[in-house]
Amino acid sequence: MKKNVALIFAIIACFAVIVQFYLMLEGRTNPLGETVTRFFSYFTILTNTLVAFYFLSQAFKSEGDSLWYQPGTLTAITVYIIVVGLVYQIVLRPIWDPQGLARLVDELLHSVNPLLVLGFWWYYEEKSKLQWSQMPYWLLYPFFYLVCILLRGYFSGFYPYPFVNVNELGFQMVALNSLVLFCVFLSLSAGLVLLGRKVGNS
Repeated sequence: MKKNVALIFAIIACFAVIVQFYLMLEGRTNPLGETVTRFFSYFTILTNTLVAFYFLSQAFKSEGDSLWYQPGTLTAITVYIIVVGLVYQIVLRPIWDPQGLARLVDELLHSVNPLLVLGFWWYYEEKSKLQWSQMPYWLLYPFFYLVCILLRGYFSGFYPYPFVNVNELGFQMVALNSLVLFCVFLSLSAGLVLLGRKVGNS
């Protein structure tokens, strides 16, 4: 049952990322290389790609010592994709109104996939094995992502999200926004560990 569910979720995640990539290529105004680089500059795309790989691993690989099967891996991915959904619903949805196929893909990436991952976490994560000591490792991905986009933005002038645009907001405001996001990641991580340990031990 778990593998079948994972396969269905993997297909949905792959479809969303691939079609979004096609739509971006179709409407590109920059050279191909820059378009591809910008596509993978979005936390949404990177995280949904991570989600797709995770579900593919659950669908096709046997359980073992792989990182994909370690307790906490799914929790970390759940935190990342929930942040994708929250930031979109609160910050980006009011300023972004895609139409047609773009709207469908947008909802899959930002609304549907976060709910699917959360549901998968609820049923299949080994919650009783979650540890507080895992949380710092979970925060490495968003930390290095932020460093990379700020460095690239400094040299290229392109920032994937308005709330990290140093040219428009200034470094102090971007630092404040980043701190808020860090607190969101930290709070969600702590919340899932607390919930998981409570439910898993009950």
